[in-house]
Amino acid sequence: MSFFPGSILRVDLSGGRIAREELSAGWELLGGRALSSAILAAEVDPRCDPLGPDNKLILAPGLLASGLASSAGRLSAGAKSPLTGTAKESNGGGMTAGRLARAGIRALIVEGQVPRGGLAYLVIDGGESGEARLEDAAALRGLGAYAAAALLRGKYGPRAGLALVGPTAEAGFGSAGIANTDFEGAPSRYSARGGLGAVMGRKGLKAVVILGGRGGSSADLTAADPDTWNPALKTYRKLLSTLPTTAERYPRWGTASMLANMDVRGGLPTRNFSAGSFEGTSRVDHFALDALVKERGGRGTMTHACMSGCMVRCSNRVPDTDGEVLVSPLEYENMALLGPNFGLADLDGICRLNRACNDLGLDAIEAGVALGVAAEGGLLDFGDAGRALALLESLAAARPQAPYLGEGAVATGEALGVKRIPVVKGQSIPGYDPRVIKGNGVTYSTSPMGADHTAGNLVGATLDPAKHAEIVKASRESQIRAAMMDCLGLCNFTVAAVMADPEVTAALVSGSLGRTVTVEELQEAGKAAIRAELDFNRRAGFGAGDDRLPEFFRKEPLPPTGEVWDLPDEMLDGIWEDL
Repeated sequence: MSFFPGSILRVDLSGGRIAREELSAGWELLGGRALSSAILAAEVDPRCDPLGPDNKLILAPGLLASGLASSAGRLSAGAKSPLTGTAKESNGGGMTAGRLARAGIRALIVEGQVPRGGLAYLVIDGGESGEARLEDAAALRGLGAYAAAALLRGKYGPRAGLALVGPTAEAGFGSAGIANTDFEGAPSRYSARGGLGAVMGRKGLKAVVILGGRGGSSADLTAADPDTWNPALKTYRKLLSTLPTTAERYPRWGTASMLANMDVRGGLPTRNFSAGSFEGTSRVDHFALDALVKERGGRGTMTHACMSGCMVRCSNRVPDTDGEVLVSPLEYENMALLGPNFGLADLDGICRLNRACNDLGLDAIEAGVALGVAAEGGLLDFGDAGRALALLESLAAARPQAPYLGEGAVATGEALGVKRIPVVKGQSIPGYDPRVIKGNGVTYSTSPMGADHTAGNLVGATLDPAKHAEIVKASRESQIRAAMMDCLGLCNFTVAAVMADPEVTAALVSGSLGRTVTVEELQEAGKAAIRAELDFNRRAGFGAGDDRLPEFFRKEPLPPTGEVWDLPDEMLDGIWEDL
């Protein structure tokens, strides 16, 4: 099997029709986000109801997903977002993308809705038959992600790759995500942002199950052009094994070390973004996490891979008091927003909130910001993990205690009369306050998809906060690069290797596809993704005036640095000129 022949699998849930289609002409170098956004812009009415039958859900692996390149198994989920109303791509790790790619699927397009309130799941046979079929999912209705995944893996075997949703998605809550299974079958690698799980749930699709796949083992895979692929792969692996970020920092600490870093810099979201440092940081930072993992032992580890063949192994498994896995992974953004932003200085409490989000199918970032807003609005006290857990878990009940929490920070703020709501285009700002990390502020403002650090994270860049033009330029370049990485299916943590020798990445794609691909063509694919999203948003009624941070970032100096957001609006308005 060559790495990625690829076709479109289209599933019409309204009529139960399933068909394979050839990839449209001109889309040969589009994968992941670039392909999902192209399909969205071409096929979906931008003014449709995001939770109605006219919206489409697209699951697209990247161009390198089926091969043997480390960290290339990211999955792009695309749709019109019920949270933002914009084009949205939500990116997740795990094994699902690789399974789809090895089944020869460049994109799965799900349209329509299961009739009469029914619930189904899709089974894709990745073997020679290539069969796909819909099965009744009545037995899965209302199940959390962990129980649903266990049932499906029990029926179809541990090698099955899954994308599935929890009960909050079935209920149509706007902050519901899509869970992808990891290397060990846990449904905790989320395409979380933008409420795309609600799109899937309201369509009546509980899960996608991918069985085996042609090329199920590495021995079955062959590059279209081995003479190009093999030396490029060798160089790529050498870069990953020698660069400090991928060889040392991420395998040792993952993203958890960013919490202390942001606290020192004064940009750690604290108590609903009212401060930039937290007095309890030492109790929830990477050193505290490391100590907890060592103390509890068992299956806990600070170094873990979410997909096979990953050399970076930036994930972790946090054990409970019995040594069993409490949550995996515990990422910085979830730690920051369920922790300091909610005023919670207890790692065990953060882990339990994160675990609940995973099982319910909620975006933990959106949930953490919503809890911070809710605490400011008096629904609960800052740091009350028990009350927060009860409120979140009630979202799976027929009558939730605070249903607006499932709809995200904007709905929560509006329900409680809170004015400080840290969102852009309706989506919560992740764990980097834009008054301090100004490059991220530009990305949050101008990304077509709402506030999203993965759309162009500049937390590690050295930028003069007074040089606004340079900051805007750096964000533009970072956003294009991030879109290109999503097109390839590469984890953002490999960006140091990609930047160190861009020709190596082009050679990997060339060897995989059997045609010469240049660095410029890959960059153009990233630009194409952003152009498609901007076009969709324009037709949906969005304009430059929507590319703004909330006003409180300009008016409220952030303790302890006293920084404010000070980039002129007109500089943001020109970021996508000549794209």
